[in-house]
Amino acid sequence: MIKVAPSVLSGDYAKLGESVALAEKWGGDYLHFDVMDGVFVPNITVGMPSLAAVRSYCSLPFDVHLMIINPEKYVERFVKAGADIITFHPEACADVKGTLLKIKELGKKCGLVVNPDKDLSLVMPYVDLLDMVVFMGVFPGFGGQKFIPEVLDKIREFSKIVREGGYNIELELDGGVNEDNAQTIKDAGIEVLVAGSAVYNSKNPIETIKNLKR
Repeated sequence: MIKVAPSVLSGDYAKLGESVALAEKWGGDYLHFDVMDGVFVPNITVGMPSLAAVRSYCSLPFDVHLMIINPEKYVERFVKAGADIITFHPEACADVKGTLLKIKELGKKCGLVVNPDKDLSLVMPYVDLLDMVVFMGVFPGFGGQKFIPEVLDKIREFSKIVREGGYNIELELDGGVNEDNAQTIKDAGIEVLVAGSAVYNSKNPIETIKNLKR
């Protein structure tokens, strides 16, 4: 079953609570938050106060992608703010294993993110701990970018590892997803599609999400 995680990065920040509520109304499965610090990526977005402020607007699981340095310092505060799934970039973390274990100890799902130019070797030492691996279809920092098709080979490789190893890891694709490429991305092994501009800029978001799931 394919899941769609609308990304509020493409929502109306002047009406963030409404943007969050719409994702559920439209048929989203997760709600995706791109948290950027202006250091690890060249942009700044939402943080813990924003998550906490909109948690009551939506019952979907909050899928929180930390594009920040030293995520180990903040995971507990993001859980308290309402995060259900927390993913981060291993190259930005001083203690990857400890941070994954901390998220699990807090009763939430954990995962790692693979940028287009990064190797699976950053993820492989931790496969026994992971609930999710996020593959970036673009270089992180801004929404609305064009999908990088070379990422598909890496997804296929890791999908095979997951199947053959019997791991219970969801594979998510973040960046550049639209109705034209969704089938190809799913065929590579992706189970969760993060869709920002494709959903929030759609004339019919309900139908767009249905099409992505199909």
